[in-house]
Amino acid sequence: MDAVAGEKLKEIFLKNIYAIPDGQRIRECQQCGTCSSSCPTAGWMDYSPREVIAALRAGLLDRVLKSNTVWLCSSCYSCTVRCPAGIKFTDVMYELKRLGNKYGFIDRSSTTAQMARAFVKTVDRYGINSEGELLARYYLATNPLKALGQVGLGLKLFFKGRLPLFPHRIKGKKSLKKMIDVARKGA
Repeated sequence: MDAVAGEKLKEIFLKNIYAIPDGQRIRECQQCGTCSSSCPTAGWMDYSPREVIAALRAGLLDRVLKSNTVWLCSSCYSCTVRCPAGIKFTDVMYELKRLGNKYGFIDRSSTTAQMARAFVKTVDRYGINSEGELLARYYLATNPLKALGQVGLGLKLFFKGRLPLFPHRIKGKKSLKKMIDVARKGA
């Protein structure tokens, strides 16, 4: 990515981040590392939360978007709760996912991205997660033969009532779909 495109992407990202409640606080990051030390998945990320902010400042946002970082965020909000500047870093990660998808930075072969897509499709369909369908979608998109190694665990979960055979649907699914459609149009 050239420098002009990188600056344009940074401008778009910052505009969207500034639009969320308290989004302007991203300017107050002191690079203290509290977010990274609070993150339970930072050890597996290509870029820790602190490094994401540093990459943004250095104009290297495309590298973050191409990495596994945004997909490994567990949305636990530990970084947000503990940030001394009050930065809602989990919201930053959601915006990065959205931008990465919109501008084609997401590696389509990434298993974490495939899991996220399967989850969204399942929730779109039922209004709630259906573990069986989620796993079917995920393994069909990544490696169907790998699912065979999970049959034993799946059976144990099924017999303990933890993996239902048929998905549940929520009440008010049409209302939820309308809200999601409005949110997607605004994005």
